[in-house]
Amino acid sequence: MKLIIGLGNPGKEYEHTHHNVGFATIDLLAEKWNIPLNQQKFNALYGMAHRPEGKVMLLKPLTYMNLSGEAVRPMMDYFDVDVEDIVVIYDDLDLEKGKLRLRQKGSAGGHNGIKSLIQHIGTQNFNRIRIGISRPPAGMKVPDYVLSRFSKEEQSLMQDAFRRAADACEYWLEKPFIEVMNRFN
Repeated sequence: MKLIIGLGNPGKEYEHTHHNVGFATIDLLAEKWNIPLNQQKFNALYGMAHRPEGKVMLLKPLTYMNLSGEAVRPMMDYFDVDVEDIVVIYDDLDLEKGKLRLRQKGSAGGHNGIKSLIQHIGTQNFNRIRIGISRPPAGMKVPDYVLSRFSKEEQSLMQDAFRRAADACEYWLEKPFIEVMNRFN
C-alpha cells in the first residue's frame, strides 16, 4: 500500500493557510480519485482506495502540525506500511512560492511537522514533496505568516502547485520516487 500524507492543521480557521498546503493537496487528490476522507483512526483522517496501481491511502494528521508523527506512526504500524511507501507533502519557507522540491531524505530544516515525523518514524529517509510558500514579508513573524491565508493573487499560483504535487503523487504510484523527482523537480 502507498500512503500519501499531507501535513497541516485541522479546523476551519486553518483552511487555505500557508501551513496547510499538504492538506490542500490531499483534498485535491481525494476529489480527483474519488476517495472520501471519512475514516478516523489514531487521530488521523483518512480514506483508502484500490486503484489500478494498487492500494492507496490519503491521510491528514489531526494532531496539529507539530505533533504529526504521533498520528502517522501508528497508522503506518497498523496498516503495515513501509517507510519506502510513504510520501509527505508540506510547506517550505525556503522555496519560492508555488515551486515544488522533491527529495527522498533530509533533515527537518526547521519544520516542526517534519521534526515530529523523523522522531516518530525513526529515520530521515522518507519521500517528500515540499511546496514553496516563500519567507514572510519584512516585519511579519514566521508563526503569523504560516497561519495566514494566501492572497487572491497567490491563490491561482498555489492551486497550480497543488495540482503539480497531486500529479507527482499519481506518477509515484507507477514509478520509483527517483523518477518522480527527475520529472517534477
